[in-house]
Amino acid sequence: MTRPVLVHTRADLAARLAPARAADSRVGLVPTMGALHEGHASLMRVAREHVGDGPVVVSVFVNPMQFAPGEDLDRYPRTLDDDLKLCEREGVDLVFAPSVDEVYPQGEPMVTVEPGPLAGVLEGKTRPTHFRGVLTVVVKLFGLVRPDVAVFGQKDYQQLALIRRMVADLCQGVEVVGAETEREPDGLALSSRNRYLDPEQRHDAVALSRALHAAREGAQYGVAAALTAARAELRAAKLVDLDYLAITTPELDELPADVPPGTEARILVAARLGSTRLIDNMPLVIGTTGSPDVSTEGNS
Repeated sequence: MTRPVLVHTRADLAARLAPARAADSRVGLVPTMGALHEGHASLMRVAREHVGDGPVVVSVFVNPMQFAPGEDLDRYPRTLDDDLKLCEREGVDLVFAPSVDEVYPQGEPMVTVEPGPLAGVLEGKTRPTHFRGVLTVVVKLFGLVRPDVAVFGQKDYQQLALIRRMVADLCQGVEVVGAETEREPDGLALSSRNRYLDPEQRHDAVALSRALHAAREGAQYGVAAALTAARAELRAAKLVDLDYLAITTPELDELPADVPPGTEARILVAARLGSTRLIDNMPLVIGTTGSPDVSTEGNS
């Protein structure tokens, strides 16, 4: 295995990608905030599948614009040495780890990406400036790396939906791939924030995925039954402080009052365990006796 090239500046990034540009190779990008885990590794593998012999670029940047005052910016883990080892194992070609000044050379940008009404629901209700920061840094990374394909995890489903909409609305010409959520053996979605959980919180955290699975089973009887089944699992976990639980269309719009049988939908949950906030989601089908194929997670 060859250790990926580590670059910290825009100029070095452009220079390292120049040969690929000259050869007309496809370039893949996996944007991350570091503290990489097996979920990120799966994104790197998906990127490799899409670009073949072309370069896979992983960005490692803890973006201050997407953290509100009082959130965990300062304690967000920085583990660049370990991140490089994981990238090496997965055959990543280039790791772009810029400083804040390199990404925002004039400080807080005056021109940002307005995420629109979708940013005001779910995550946006408790984090109203979050997606403005996410989309602004993603569009910057797209401009710097100029990828043909960019891979994001479906665990951050609202983020994925907004990035897809941004790419379509701003004609960015990047193929956005949503990769399936990777999970621990007991079902907990992999997250860099899981390391903050103490043993009791970790035990109760699996209630999030249990709730989603319960909803998928209950969905054959309708939306209300799905939500009731999910809430029962969440109530059984004493340390789970629920933020939201919602069933929407795959595009995150509200479902109609009368949902036709066989309607594809998405269930999303967010909760706190102590000071740690976790999110998760799954696809489901309303009003059927069959269980939706798990493989649909990769296609939504």
